Amino acid sequence: MNASDRASSGLTGLDDILGGGFVLGRLHLVEGKAGTGKTTLGMQFVLAGRDRGEKVLYVTMSETLNELQAVAVAHGWSLDGTEIFELVPPDIAEGDDNRQTMFRASEVELGETMRLLCGEIERIDPTRIVIDSLSEMRLLAQNPLRYRRQVFALKHFLGSRHATVLLIDDVTSESHDFQLHSIVHGVVTLQELALDYGGERRRLCVTKMRGIKFRVGYHDYSIRTGGLEVFPRLLAADHSGTLPKEVVRSGSEQLDVLLGGGLRRGTSALLVGPAGSGKSSVALSVAYNAAKHGQCAAIYAFDEGTGSIIEQASGIGMEIGSLIASGEIILHQINPAEMSPGEFTALVCRGVTERNATVVVIDSLNGYLQAMPQERFLALEIHQLLSYLNQHAVLTILVMAQHGLVGVVESPIDLSYLSDAVLLLRFFEAQGKVRKAISVLKKRVGTHEDTIRELRLTAQGLEVGEPLTDFQGIMSGIPTYIGSQPILSSQ
Repeated sequence: MNASDRASSGLTGLDDILGGGFVLGRLHLVEGKAGTGKTTLGMQFVLAGRDRGEKVLYVTMSETLNELQAVAVAHGWSLDGTEIFELVPPDIAEGDDNRQTMFRASEVELGETMRLLCGEIERIDPTRIVIDSLSEMRLLAQNPLRYRRQVFALKHFLGSRHATVLLIDDVTSESHDFQLHSIVHGVVTLQELALDYGGERRRLCVTKMRGIKFRVGYHDYSIRTGGLEVFPRLLAADHSGTLPKEVVRSGSEQLDVLLGGGLRRGTSALLVGPAGSGKSSVALSVAYNAAKHGQCAAIYAFDEGTGSIIEQASGIGMEIGSLIASGEIILHQINPAEMSPGEFTALVCRGVTERNATVVVIDSLNGYLQAMPQERFLALEIHQLLSYLNQHAVLTILVMAQHGLVGVVESPIDLSYLSDAVLLLRFFEAQGKVRKAISVLKKRVGTHEDTIRELRLTAQGLEVGEPLTDFQGIMSGIPTYIGSQPILSSQ
């Protein structure tokens, strides 16, 4: 099947997952618990068809017309040009005085309700139909066999109309009917996860889609003004690129020497060390220097606010305010408690594809990790993101604070195996003062010094000293300088 055989869902992300959209002329099931956004998705589907000049029909059995209009208004939509049929069982529509008493009400009501539904579909002859929801039909049937046969009959009727149909079903532990999956052509399941802290997380998966290739697994999504926004799970293998040999300078000549000339685009670097050791300043210097040379740098800050970052940069001689205003530096302040991994990944990828960012700084991973203790596969998510950025010739700088200030320090998660370069920053004591040391532990692409140098943050920028040979204890976490060689002046 190709794109011409699909009906767009109205959601770019979901179309990407489905390989173009729902299959034309087929019956699809959208299931989930209350509050997962099933009705919103259904409305986006019919509105997408209306905007393409198609005849569309939204059949509501669980909500009133006024409630649907309120949903549309909340999202800024107009329902003009959309046929909405409020399907009410005959006994409710006519009042209790006309209720049948010679037969079981369920048998009469179900048949009459289906007759009204089919009649409305024949009258309008739509190309897109949403039936919301099957829960009401299940209640009318009262019998699993009768309900299944009625859905099967509805499928054959709709198949003759060549309409693309979404059936919306509420999932409960008592009523979840997996046998329904065998009747429909495709199944999309929406889920809502309640975490111990922060906002709820929503995700969807395509459980079934006959005859087409789709992206399997769970995909994060959000409900916001304007509808659902789906963030397809990133597959780095879907993207390819040529690794460039262009090197990004840090802004410090001596630091570039330590790095063997600088950091190459298409690679990733991990800056690790205790809090206050200068990791963020080094990352800012690389981003600032790239922006000053006409490249776009994107900074995603989890731990500090925008104002704090601008002030910190100004304190070491980097005025990034004007670069942010002109777009050379993109600065995003992230609230990790309200953002899923999929949404963050999509945000970073948009910075690359839409703004052509060549340097990406994630500062820091600690806030991201600590706010998402229930994300078991976050390391895999980061691995996919790094692979994607590497393939798009982006230099990625990851900042991670290690637990503890002096003595043995530990990382909350080991990402050194994912990174192409690892820079270690430490405190050390010399001449009665606490100083900072920087060294390169690993660099996959190119050579680097294996020395230790002093790092100072000055009003003119980063200042890196000559190699210090008389060091002991750097790997133990308590580096001590015991030599007589002069180190950087404090003046």
